[in-house]
Amino acid sequence: MPAMLYRLAADVVMFIHLLFVLFVVLGGFLSLRFRWMPWVHLPVAIYGAMIEFIGFYCPLTPLENWLRRRGGQAGYDGGFVETYILHILYPDGLTRRVEIAIGMFVIAINVVAYWLFVRKQG
Repeated sequence: MPAMLYRLAADVVMFIHLLFVLFVVLGGFLSLRFRWMPWVHLPVAIYGAMIEFIGFYCPLTPLENWLRRRGGQAGYDGGFVETYILHILYPDGLTRRVEIAIGMFVIAINVVAYWLFVRKQG
């Protein structure tokens, strides 16, 4: 496969990864529109929060790095959030405390979303 296709594939994986992160954080609000959404979103949100609490990487991170290296680009150290999002929000870098704060933020946003969902159902 030509290097350009690997780079394109890495960009597609990065975009999917971004959508995944957005779904983890905000997907609970989709339950206000789609009653079946909690069955899909809750396991994903728990997984996303656990990534931050336990400190492991989403499998999309090494896949993107592998594709970038195959395409002649440098991969990146750390996870997706650390590389693409945290340096915007937290320029000093990722610490364990920040990871836990991100996990708590994910939980807090989703508690609000599902509180609204339960209120709407009742």
